[in-house]
Amino acid sequence: MKWLRRALVGLIALLLVTLAIGWVYLGDLVLAVAAPRVPFDRANVPPAPDYDQPAAWSARPETVDAADAEVEGVAIAADPEVDVFYLHPTSFLGNAWNAGLDDATVNVATDQGATRIQASLFSGCCRVFAPRYRQANMTAFTTASADGAAAIGLAGDDAIAAFRHYLEHDNHGRPFILAAHSQGSFVGLRLLREVIAPGPLRQQLVAAYLLGGPVTVEALGDLPVCESPAQTGCVVGFNARSLGYRPGIEFVENPPPPAGAPPRTRVCVNPLTWTTDAAQASGGLGAVFWDSSGARPTPRPGFASARCEAGTLYVELSGSVPRDFMSRLLDHALGAGNYHAIEYGLFWLDLRANARARAAAFVAQEAAVRRDM
Repeated sequence: MKWLRRALVGLIALLLVTLAIGWVYLGDLVLAVAAPRVPFDRANVPPAPDYDQPAAWSARPETVDAADAEVEGVAIAADPEVDVFYLHPTSFLGNAWNAGLDDATVNVATDQGATRIQASLFSGCCRVFAPRYRQANMTAFTTASADGAAAIGLAGDDAIAAFRHYLEHDNHGRPFILAAHSQGSFVGLRLLREVIAPGPLRQQLVAAYLLGGPVTVEALGDLPVCESPAQTGCVVGFNARSLGYRPGIEFVENPPPPAGAPPRTRVCVNPLTWTTDAAQASGGLGAVFWDSSGARPTPRPGFASARCEAGTLYVELSGSVPRDFMSRLLDHALGAGNYHAIEYGLFWLDLRANARARAAAFVAQEAAVRRDM
């Protein structure tokens, strides 16, 4: 039976080596599995959303939904004067170029993994409008290609259609915040540049929070980056990493900048100071981390310190981040020290308080203008 023992030992050794290689190259494997096997074909995409239908929204003010999730000791605004239009990050793990809105698994992932943990923070200042959209395959954001750019374009078409629906049926001249993360920030930047910034809607923009994407100063055109806590009409952005970050999955601009263009400057606004300077800051109001149980989380004050350097927000943590098994796999694929998945959570109360401060400043400015008329 020695041959059988040797065979078993060999199989176990092969399995361990395979697992080790898979762990080292997890990010590459994830992208390889997710990559579409056919070219993008606009004649063969999922049906367009009908934003007259409640199913096309992850959150709206008149429904009980994930944006109503509560945090211990944090109150929801009773009658806010400002809206937030929120674009969720990628929740689609299939290998099609774009996700359909009839995929229940994707929709649950959007609601629980994005709207609940991100959009809910704006319930302190705003009515929350969070559309679903035909989100693009994750590889469209890691490798610049014509197919990927077309898939992102389709997602952006939906975001613009949803925003126009919101304007026509819900806005009624109210001030609004644009908020997004990751893929949402890609399409949110397009919405900002093509629809909001060029015309009168810019006068209703409180601020834009475009987190976790390759948002550059150059791409913003004449839209200013936020430089103070109560500034309005400006853009907040950052990409959070640890000091010992080792690159894994990174996002690129798609379509890319023109060939020969000078290097672009990533937007980095420190969510502890709301400035772009390089000073180290600490004393955050509170990180908030959610789990799958649905329990109401408790904020963790002073959990993170941070500084901006060369377009990156370098973060130091005072404790461990609670992550389940699948979340830890995601973290490893992104790269050691890549805090992309928890960029809202690390600064949850700080973002919430700042959105309230900017909303209040905007409303006060409007009131002052009316008094002077």
